[in-house]
Amino acid sequence: MATISVDETENLEKAIKRFKRMVEKEGIIREYKKREYFEKPSSILHQKKTTLERKLLNKKRKTEKKEY
Repeated sequence: MATISVDETENLEKAIKRFKRMVEKEGIIREYKKREYFEKPSSILHQKKTTLERKLLNKKRKTEKKEY
């Protein structure tokens, strides 16, 4: 849980920026977006498999370009 303490003399805008940085660093927003909707385990597996295939294909293309 991200918490910050704000002094009376501290500028509110700086405190908000500090809070945003802390939230981003902890990955709270990323985790929220990930869990926003339920996704079936089979669809997650399919998505991981397709991204892996895409990465391997791109890697293969790059090595083929270097040979020329």
